[in-house]
Amino acid sequence: MILFLLFIVAPIAELYTIIQMSGAIGFFNTLGLMIAVGFLGSWLVKREGMRVWRRFNEAVAQGKTPTKEMIDGVLILGAGALLLTPGFLSDVFGILMLFPVTRSVFRQYLMKRAKKGGMFFSTGFPGAASGGRQKSGFASGDYIDVDVEEPRGELE
Repeated sequence: MILFLLFIVAPIAELYTIIQMSGAIGFFNTLGLMIAVGFLGSWLVKREGMRVWRRFNEAVAQGKTPTKEMIDGVLILGAGALLLTPGFLSDVFGILMLFPVTRSVFRQYLMKRAKKGGMFFSTGFPGAASGGRQKSGFASGDYIDVDVEEPRGELE
């Protein structure tokens, strides 16, 4: 159902809004507006991305897990993709994901989904215990890949 909405309904809705906007303000004005939003969006993504990167580095330097900053980084990356995609509906969602006040709503939703176990990263990394904590020792099925080289020359 989500794929249907994403790949069928969203592009049709984008085309509809572009056609309606073209009828209201003209084709070239619509095209210029979409290009201007792309440039402005890329500048805003860079600015917000640098802010999140600084907060990420500060959290790591303090020994904290930068969970909030990582989710913000993913949301800003998604916002950049939406803002560079031609269309006005994607621009609205991109802007909402970009600004810190509205981005917190998306972040809370993602964190809630992760706690429920509905996200792919909720189980942690391979070899990690539940909750993402690293296990000590080796689990069954773990292996170490080693390259062994034969000595060169003659042995005495």
